[in-house]
Amino acid sequence: ELFIYSPDYVGEVSFGDLPGKTKFSWSSKQPADLRIVAVEPIEGNCYLRAIYKDREIECMLPFKDKASIENGMICWATLLALGYSAEQADLRLEKLSHVSMRLELKTGINQCSIIDDSYSADISSLAIALDFLNQQNQHPKKTVILSELFETGQDDFDLYTEIADLLAQKKVNRLIGIGPHIARYAELFQLETEFFEDTLAFIEAFPGMQFSHETILVKGARRFEFGRISKLLTQKVHDTVLEIDLNAMVGNLQFYRSKVKPGVKIMAMVKAFSYGSGSFEIANLLQFHKVDYLAVAYADEGIALRKAGITLPIMVMSPEESAFEAIIKHNLEPEIYSLEILNSFLNALSDYDFDYPIHIKIDSGMHRLGFDKKDVEHLSAMLKDSQRVRVQSIFSHLVASAEAEHDGFTQAQIDKFSAIATELIAVLTYKPLLHIANTSGISRWPDAQMDMVRLGIGLYGFDSALANNRGLQTTMVLKTTVTQVKTLDAGETVGYSRKGVLPNGGKIATVKIGYADGYSRAFGNGVGKMLINGNLVPTIGSICMDMTMLDVSGVDVKPGDEAIVFNREHDIMELAKQVNTIPYEILTNVSQRVKRVYFYE
Repeated sequence: ELFIYSPDYVGEVSFGDLPGKTKFSWSSKQPADLRIVAVEPIEGNCYLRAIYKDREIECMLPFKDKASIENGMICWATLLALGYSAEQADLRLEKLSHVSMRLELKTGINQCSIIDDSYSADISSLAIALDFLNQQNQHPKKTVILSELFETGQDDFDLYTEIADLLAQKKVNRLIGIGPHIARYAELFQLETEFFEDTLAFIEAFPGMQFSHETILVKGARRFEFGRISKLLTQKVHDTVLEIDLNAMVGNLQFYRSKVKPGVKIMAMVKAFSYGSGSFEIANLLQFHKVDYLAVAYADEGIALRKAGITLPIMVMSPEESAFEAIIKHNLEPEIYSLEILNSFLNALSDYDFDYPIHIKIDSGMHRLGFDKKDVEHLSAMLKDSQRVRVQSIFSHLVASAEAEHDGFTQAQIDKFSAIATELIAVLTYKPLLHIANTSGISRWPDAQMDMVRLGIGLYGFDSALANNRGLQTTMVLKTTVTQVKTLDAGETVGYSRKGVLPNGGKIATVKIGYADGYSRAFGNGVGKMLINGNLVPTIGSICMDMTMLDVSGVDVKPGDEAIVFNREHDIMELAKQVNTIPYEILTNVSQRVKRVYFYE
């Protein structure tokens, strides 16, 4: 018998009382067979160094969270105890993958939002899940589907009293309890309740139950197979999925916060469906983590956020005159970039008696939108004479803040903007916020942070001012599935216009993603590649509207296998280079029909 243990956790038990004929210990705190001496996070991975048999060994774990790192240490100890060499152990540990134990936020049936946490059930993880539920503002009603909890060490009455208190604190409206024990304490729950003996009883009753316009937390022990409940509640969509790691996004926000000087505000860019990642879900996360402002491109994006419960100030960067009434109604703040737009907005405010917040855009060198130097005198006069608007901020946009060869131009932009802003402020009786730094500006131009910075693509894990996006975390994974696998004879062709050819024959796999999903036709004919079972395989033939064919000759592939379009290993920067574009375009091209799933650990 072999007993693998850590002396950090055995308490006062003496070595002789431990089970097993052979013992193997590991520790990061005290002497052990495997004495871990260094734990260093490296870009989403974790490097471990240890002393084993009087020599130094190392390994790399593909994890960054504390729990997974500790699990990885146990795996390392187990491999060594079983006789694997340090080199063999390292190779095997690199291939470890996460067992899903995280919250997933999904789109549900009947305009519901589903928080799927059907992997664990204990009082601590319930509290975390309820906190996440409480962050969701898209629906006023909150429902919890909860299994009974096991092995908590608490008396049942005390346990369910604590759960009832938690539900009350988090203002949960409805509880659906599953399991015989929880039903016995129904009187403890002062909210709408319904109880079922087991998961099957719930599934049988499901067709007659009402779920509509609510946020539903599905929280259950694995033995209850709540995955079946989550599947019933989740909106049916096709198998191509964009996964968004909310923890990684928060990590990126904190990364930039660490670079921003005290007192400097952060405006987060959530335009273009939050760079493809989802509007409300990302805005809600940013609101919870207390960014100061949001920015959208068009009024309808801001209106959707207001209707979903977002209360942060929202700047509209491309306001249209036809939308002015809606902008005012929903308390959105327009960017004003010309005398004509300012005059039109002042006219729209004729029936209102208050200082409406606006943002003045200066063209310091982008030559896209904004006031020029020649407009300043007229603009100043209009602002001075008007009682209807209040300039909330004056801002401009850097053209090449990431590129050292254009630093002279960037400095000239900053100087020009500062001079024009100073002129405008001179005619006002107050000082608006000034901002010019974008994501790369935060990284490379700390002296240009002024009163506020605008954080855009950096939130999503990309900053061209940082080598290999160092310090940022990957936030998105685009994946699909294999529909069919075919073996072709030599000379057979693949796809429209017979552009794909296998001269020697081979095997192709068809996957469920095409240009209607945002996978550009430019990736066709071998330009693009996807990961299947750890193998990078090229496209073959033209990209179709709903499907793509891959050359999987020599690769073990079957229908239902996962195909990764991009992730941390097969990163989006490389995809962008393949088709001569930028990550922004790849992300924003992912169409609305692709299901978004949000993870929170």
